[in-house]
Amino acid sequence: MAWVWQHKDWANFEYDSSKLHQYESDFLLNAGRILGLIQVVEQEGLNTLKVEILSQEALSTSSIEGEILDRDSVQSSIKKHLGLQTDFRRVEPNVAGIAEMMVDLFQNYDTELTHEMLFEWHKMLMNGRRDVDNIGGYRSHSEPMQIISGNLSNPRVFYEAPPSHLVLSEMDKFIHWYKTQLATNISTLAFAGITHLYFEMIHPFEDGNGRIGRALIEKAISQRLKKPIFMSMAKAIENRKKAYYEAIQNCNHQLQIDKYLAYFAQTVLESQEYTIQLIHFILLKVKLFNQFQTQLNDRQIKVLLRVFEAGIEGFKGGLSAKNYQSISQTSAATVTRDLQELVNLGILIKTGELKSTRYWLNKQLDI
Repeated sequence: MAWVWQHKDWANFEYDSSKLHQYESDFLLNAGRILGLIQVVEQEGLNTLKVEILSQEALSTSSIEGEILDRDSVQSSIKKHLGLQTDFRRVEPNVAGIAEMMVDLFQNYDTELTHEMLFEWHKMLMNGRRDVDNIGGYRSHSEPMQIISGNLSNPRVFYEAPPSHLVLSEMDKFIHWYKTQLATNISTLAFAGITHLYFEMIHPFEDGNGRIGRALIEKAISQRLKKPIFMSMAKAIENRKKAYYEAIQNCNHQLQIDKYLAYFAQTVLESQEYTIQLIHFILLKVKLFNQFQTQLNDRQIKVLLRVFEAGIEGFKGGLSAKNYQSISQTSAATVTRDLQELVNLGILIKTGELKSTRYWLNKQLDI
């Protein structure tokens, strides 16, 4: 069976735009909600939101590719590239590279899409790599670019991209398509969804295609909305990674992409909902410290800051007395007293008994 790029009508993707109308309406409504929430976030909270969103995207987009990064190192590097105060920790080249790309994506969303812009992203991503021949350039090897699964004795080729000698001409067409469609009335979801799919089908780089392709989703949406977006697309994709790969693989041989766009639209909405939860979480932090700062001791403040740094999900399994003691470096008796005070104030919720006792941030706290 021929690959999609071998089709005589290649790149003329077919879909029923009416099926996206409700998704587009919900998307625009959520975009408005997010913008409204951001306007009430104070500057300190806005910086926290930027760091949290960009670092989570860096972590998730890397995790999708099987690369697990250290969260604290990613956040430190994100802060550095945003010009914020950092702990000056030493970070690995790959961490510095993905952080630089995420900040560039956010700050320079309106930069024209060109070969050179993509090459710069690729240089950032491949920072420190010695196993990639073409860094900052499209692939040029003669071997087929294949996506393969299974063991060496019984490999399965899921997809084979256009050969290297066709990549430049295919990317010329892709960039022309992007610039042309950006100025049309195509729905934002269709534009961003096809941008990602089209790029992934060309697979122009030796490595890094997935991460750059997902970054292009956010660039496409930001350019259509004419503002940098706060969005957790990679996080939403990571949550349903199998569905992501299935949606793309469904397009390997055909130009009809209704199923793919439905998946894509649903994932965008999920990413917006996560972002809305995150903004509420950061607003909770700002309001909590404004109201309770004078009632909290230094130990409690230190632990609560650490709890907020852990993000919406919080500590895995909840905050234990042992966690508290490790963070605050105090006695067991003081830990018990501090935690009870936080429960009495309504800041923490206690669950379990004895060694199973855990404490959770009260996200419904009425402030």
